[in-house]
Amino acid sequence: MFMARKHQAAPSEEQAVVVIDDDADIRSCIVDLLQSAGIAASCFHDTLDFVENGCLSMPGCIVLDVHLPGMSGIEFQSRLDDLGCHIPIVFVTGHGDVPMSVAAMKAGAVDFLLKPFSRKALLGAVERAFETDRFRRQDAVVRETIRQKASTLTPREREVMQHVTDGLLNKQVAYQLGISEIMVKIHRASVMRKMEARSLADLVKKSGFVYA
Repeated sequence: MFMARKHQAAPSEEQAVVVIDDDADIRSCIVDLLQSAGIAASCFHDTLDFVENGCLSMPGCIVLDVHLPGMSGIEFQSRLDDLGCHIPIVFVTGHGDVPMSVAAMKAGAVDFLLKPFSRKALLGAVERAFETDRFRRQDAVVRETIRQKASTLTPREREVMQHVTDGLLNKQVAYQLGISEIMVKIHRASVMRKMEARSLADLVKKSGFVYA
């Protein structure tokens, strides 16, 4: 069983590939292939090796063998959230089957490649995984920015935002909070300004990140 640990800081924002495979020759071949394409890559012989010695918060993706000693790749995929790790996964295997690949894809895998796979197939899967990771990181920045804006709201403003984004009219919010409608309008305007919301629809969208 893995123990959660503090993430190491990624050395840079350059995307890289982590290759996890218990076959040393395959690890070496995949790393050589990636590096020949100008992609930074490192390798580990099993998932525990990666958890203990790798960087769980690195930008990029994992090329992960399905069948590994100890915890399998599929089991590891299900444990990543517990570790606070959200790196996209490209599965590789020499003994895959349809149910296994479907389960992996439903759980968020970017691709499921059968060995031997072509250079084009691997590089294509890695690029898709990189794109997935870029979008995820951009979304995380947006969410954190919105949460920081929400942290500037007073307790009353947060209450008003909650009621307004639930669809209540100003007079209904006033009744719920036991304050005047004018005060609701003042708090609402302050919420819109602090949250930098262009419209009610925009505020509803941003509040979803706050209360998620």
